[in-house]
Amino acid sequence: MSPLEIGSICVKTLGREKGKQCVVIDLIDKNFVLVTGPPNITGVKRRRAKVRHLEQTPDKINVKKGSSDEEVAQSIEKSKIQKPKQQSEAKRRYSRREGEETKNTI
Repeated sequence: MSPLEIGSICVKTLGREKGKQCVVIDLIDKNFVLVTGPPNITGVKRRRAKVRHLEQTPDKINVKKGSSDEEVAQSIEKSKIQKPKQQSEAKRRYSRREGEETKNTI
């Protein structure tokens, strides 16, 4: 996969927004990028993220550097990329990791 570019769609792999999709809006330096969901679509707020904490998908949208959340949302609508489904808080919190066994806590 190529290095991250503006408009690349990624999945966050660590942090409170783990598993949610986001769009790269700006390249800060070799270690950090500015990402947004936008929040009304994926729940990811506009913030700085480490490149190591992102997994790039093959999808890309056409946005300009520093685009607003509204512009990103419009671009997602135009590009016909399937919107990610938001997971409920409980499902995210209690989802099992691969290979872990469940414990009965009754």
